[in-house]
Amino acid sequence: MAEPAPRARAPRRALHAIRRGARRVDAATPASRDRAVDALRAFAILGVVLGHWLVTALVAEDGALHTASPLQHLPRLTPLSWAFQTLAVFFLVGGHVATRGLVSARARGVPYGVWLRTRLTRLLRPVAALLGLWAAAATVLLLSGTSLVTLHTLVKLALSPLWFLLVLVTLTAATPLVARLHPLWPLAVVLHVDVLRFGLHLGPSWLGWVNLAAGWLVPYTLGAAWARGEPVTRRAAWTLLLGGTAATVALVLWAGYPASMVGVPGAAVSNLGPPTLAAVTFGVAQCGLALLLRDRLRSVMRRPSAWAGVALVNLSAMTVFLWHQTALLVTTVATLPAGRLPGLHTLPDGAAWVAARLLWLPVFALVLGVCRTAFHSLEEGARRPRPGRGTPGARRRSRVVRVHRDTDREAARVGRRV
Repeated sequence: MAEPAPRARAPRRALHAIRRGARRVDAATPASRDRAVDALRAFAILGVVLGHWLVTALVAEDGALHTASPLQHLPRLTPLSWAFQTLAVFFLVGGHVATRGLVSARARGVPYGVWLRTRLTRLLRPVAALLGLWAAAATVLLLSGTSLVTLHTLVKLALSPLWFLLVLVTLTAATPLVARLHPLWPLAVVLHVDVLRFGLHLGPSWLGWVNLAAGWLVPYTLGAAWARGEPVTRRAAWTLLLGGTAATVALVLWAGYPASMVGVPGAAVSNLGPPTLAAVTFGVAQCGLALLLRDRLRSVMRRPSAWAGVALVNLSAMTVFLWHQTALLVTTVATLPAGRLPGLHTLPDGAAWVAARLLWLPVFALVLGVCRTAFHSLEEGARRPRPGRGTPGARRRSRVVRVHRDTDREAARVGRRV
């Protein structure tokens, strides 16, 4: 029988190499590691990325780019916002790993200031690159005659992920104060703020922004309770899921809250800007579902291929989150000379736009991959060379081992990756 051609063997060799790499990552991971936490973070990141790519449209019109959303023209797509608005899971995991990291640091005698500086350095380092690149890009666009409308649209979308980081930094810094706070307290704050805003129409215009901290503090404190080892039973998780779902449905049907869990251009009220009670109860339901899925996720993550994929996303979590909108914008602007392409520059008002946008998703992913390759080293930070690790293969292995060395160290390291 003739030997397979070299071209036929190449994909097979690549597949074997991927499987070997996945097995090495799996073998380097301690058995004590809770892989469900990493899986939840990865799914939350991918949910936000796909959600933004599906519901963010840039329409080329009147010589400028304008923001639009298919949810504005196709309300039947509203369930997309239920599937891909996963921010509560972000904060659930954030509260979990920050609390674990703080407890571990205290056990090792690490001062709070050192612990916080280490975490914030890793969170904020990738931001400098994003701000620097977009400052340069905005200058070039402005000097080249780009309209102020287009420039405002691009910069606003590119920097929109930073609001999340601001809230996360604030809650991280306050972890010693809020880690033992019962989730009902911030939930009560959100309730009272919304009663004043929507029920009594009282209070200053900025009152709703109190919910920016209080609303996300609810899942954050749930994650802290999980990290402290408080019993989060299946019954409690079911209570969160069903109670949060029932409350959200009631608020949408009878209290006038929007059904979309993301902002829709032109809508009088947004569930995210700032967070409303409906967004918070929806997040509570998401947290309940996440806690229910822990055992299932741990089982799935025992498969080397699944775990390697999750580990890869977590290694570049902040980079992927910060640059995913830039990937969409670069693709949109770079293709403008080709004309108004369906699903990219046209009004998102029909099924044809949705079908075309799905075809653009791999292109967005490819551009995001380029951004990840260029900037993920900022998230990892500088590494000191270690003795006896001079060969390329050893360096690759040492990176995995350093990432997965022991539970205490990993709690702090992974916590910095949120």
